Order: sequence, then structure tokens, then C-alpha cells
Amino acid sequence: MEQDFLIYNTLTRRKELFKPLHAPNVGMYVCGPTVYGDPHLGHARPAITFDVVFRYLKHLGYKVRYVRNITDVGHLEHDADEGDDKIEKKARLEQLEPMEIAQHYTNRYHAAMEALNVLPPSIEPHATGHIIEQEELVKEILDNGYAYESNGSVYFDVEKYDQAHKYGILSGRNLTDIVNNSRTLNGVGEKKNQADFALWKKAQPEHIMRWPSPWSVGFPGWHCECTAMGRKYLGNHFDIHGGGMDLVFPHHECEIAQAVASQGDQMVRYWMHNNMITINGQKMGKSLGNFITLEQFFNGTHESLSQAYSPMTIRFFILSAHYRGTVDFSNEALQAAGKGYERLMDAISDLDRVPVSKQCDAETDKFVQSLRRRCYDAMNDDLQTPLVISHLFEACHLVHALLDHKAEICSACLKELSDVMRLFAFDLLGLKSEKAANNAAREEAYGKVVDMVLDLRAKAKAEKDWATGDKIRDALAAAGFEVKDTKDGVTWKLNR
Repeated sequence: MEQDFLIYNTLTRRKELFKPLHAPNVGMYVCGPTVYGDPHLGHARPAITFDVVFRYLKHLGYKVRYVRNITDVGHLEHDADEGDDKIEKKARLEQLEPMEIAQHYTNRYHAAMEALNVLPPSIEPHATGHIIEQEELVKEILDNGYAYESNGSVYFDVEKYDQAHKYGILSGRNLTDIVNNSRTLNGVGEKKNQADFALWKKAQPEHIMRWPSPWSVGFPGWHCECTAMGRKYLGNHFDIHGGGMDLVFPHHECEIAQAVASQGDQMVRYWMHNNMITINGQKMGKSLGNFITLEQFFNGTHESLSQAYSPMTIRFFILSAHYRGTVDFSNEALQAAGKGYERLMDAISDLDRVPVSKQCDAETDKFVQSLRRRCYDAMNDDLQTPLVISHLFEACHLVHALLDHKAEICSACLKELSDVMRLFAFDLLGLKSEKAANNAAREEAYGKVVDMVLDLRAKAKAEKDWATGDKIRDALAAAGFEVKDTKDGVTWKLNR
């Protein structure tokens, strides 16, 4: 189906019609995690947001190359150019190799993403695997006169760049104010001014992660990896760059500057940013220490949680708000999301029980014929997932009315209703039924019921009520349970 897909471009601050540079091919780069700790709810939001973008673009017929990086070097504390590398600091604390830390938490991140039904990206490059590409980027920026070497480190000259281009176009920040404010600080160390950012850092003797370069043995600045890897896998110009709103400045602002300084023009056409998950109005994050890991949500072990919340409850909770709006964590909101998710899954399951009539009543026919278009309109308007969910809830109401014989539907309209509900709930929003995941719990419950029934049979036999004992055994056999009386007691198994 031909669609006019509007997305909000942070760069232009307006919704724009999505037109790929090289249709039907689409290039999309999304900033992934810095792997030095367990993934938390804040990581889930961009992953789910851009998973929906990925799913929808593919559904529209585009061939999407989705690149999501793993940051395993260079991300210093507080997003600064000084201090400890986050991964290296964790490695020292746990007396492990930095790559052990990175691999462990990458595995944990992947497991959480799989639980949330987030599709894997087309390519998942690691910063440590692209040191050469980052060094080449630094060389280009130096050759073009927008960087300088200082004591073995290389810094981007923001003031010089701003004179020829414009620094701050993404975030709207005024460089003059940034520079004036920074000059009140007690010195700027190796930098010409505090607004400059590191492209390459000379490693101190105690620094474990280090590579040779023309300037020093050191490591790349945090901002380099995405520019270098985006260009390597998507080309000098690509369609979408995504990430959390907290990355607009400085990370994405610096990425734009690096691209222009190295190749003369911008790499990215559409910049997309999801808003934050907050707790009591404050951004959730590792650096603030107020985060709840996804595993803690899944098992309910964090002190702030009143219960465990399933992965699909978390996904439904995130999609119940527009990706550009803030989402404040609360147990009440998550419980409501859980009930909403179950209502939708139950209604989709109940579609198989809906009685079919020769023809629809007028209201049902009108609703079914408009549902697909209304859901597409919501998705095409900058991914209005809350509105899609609202339309699906209306469909749930219709399913209940049909089951209660308060409405009538023909077979063709029932198929359309079923197709639309499944398309948007499963294929595009990425929800899935978790009932299959509860098989182990159900098996345990079945076992307890069978044991209870066999206790009743044993009591009947003890009272010489052979008829009741045989009746229980025959009823279990009819249900597929094989019961055997042995010298050690009664055994049973379910024959399937």
C-alpha cells in the first residue's frame, strides 16, 4: 500500500515527508549501548522506538540496512574528555579484561532485546573493531584544518569550524555563549577552549585500552565511532540517524561537525530522537544511579517495583506514549499497561471464536472498512503508536460485542478485522503473545491438579469405592493422562 510517511526531523524541527536518498534502499544508524552495565528501561526505549521504525519501513517495501553500534571504548565518564573510560573503570573494579566486561554486558543487552522482541540490526559494529576508520576520520579533519594536535591528543577546533559553517544547528545552542561560559573555568587544559572536543586521546600510563596512531598511543574520542562506522556501512550520505534525546548535545552535534569537517557536507538527512524515561521527573540513567535494570523489571526484584513486569508489558508501556514524549515510570502506569496488553492479546485470541453471519450490520461494516486506513494514518503521522493502540482497543470492543451477539460480521470482514489487528499488533508494534512463555508454569499447575485428582482416587480405593477410582482413572485416560499403579505408588504421564 502506497504511504506518505511523515517523520519529525530534529534538525529542521518539523515533520517532513520521508523520501529516501536511494529508494528502495534505506540506510538507518542508531546509537547503541555503552556496554559497562546491565541494560535498563532507558535502553529499552530507543531500542523499541527504532525497532518500530525498522519494522514499518520494511513493511512499506523498503530494503533497510539498519546499523546499531556497540560502544566498547572511548566513552569517558560524564560524557567528558577527561576521566576514566566507563568500561575500563568497571574492568578494574571487577579485576577483568575490558573486553570481558564489554562482551558480558553485550550478551546481557542482546538477551534483553530478544525478550522485548526487538529485531536484531542488519549490522552491529563495535567501536574497538573500527579504530583504523576512526583514525582516518581524524586525519581528514586535521588535513582540512578543523582540528589541532596538543600533547599527543587531537581536538576538534569548534570556533574555527563555526566561522566557516555553524556549530549548534541540531541542538540550537549558541557557541558564543558556550565559549564565554567555558572561559570562566579554571583553565581548559590541552584545549584551546572548553567547547573543543577530543578526536583522539593520548593514553595515560595506567590506561589499559590503547592503540598506536600517528599522534600517540591512545584511543579515539567517543564521538568519532558513529561518524566513522556510519560512513563505512551506509556511505557518505544516508537517510536516518536515531538515538535518545540526551544524545542531541554533545554527541550528535559533534557528529554533524565531524562529517562536515571531513567531507564538506552533512551525512544525515533525517535526525530522529526519542524522549527520556524519567523517575520522579528525573532522567533514568546509569550515571545518575536511579535506573532499574530490565532484568529487575522482569523478576520484580527492585525495591521500587511492587511486582514483576513481563517483557511485553514493558514494550506495551513504552509504545503507549509517543516516542517524542516523556514517559514517567510508576507501578500504576505499568500495571495499566499490563492490563491493556492482556486485553489486546485476549481479543486477538478470541477472534477465532467469533460467530460468522451472512452479512455485517452497518456499524460493524463501517468500522472494519475504516480500521486499516486509520491505523496507517496514525503510523504515517510520525509513528503515533498510542493512536494505533487506541484504534486496536476499539477493535477489541467490537470483538467482545460480536461474542456477545450484540453485533454481526461476515466472513470477509472478520478476516479483514483479524488481518489488521494482527498486522499492527504483531508485525508493526512488535508485540507477541506471552502465553507460550508460560508453558512451564502451566505444566506445573497441571501436575498439581493431576496429583490432587489421584489423591482423591487413592482415597476412594482406600474406602473400597472401586467404581469411583476406575471412573477417575478412565477420565484421566480420556484426557490423555496414562495412570499406572505400581508397588511404589501411582505414576502418571501425559501422552501427546
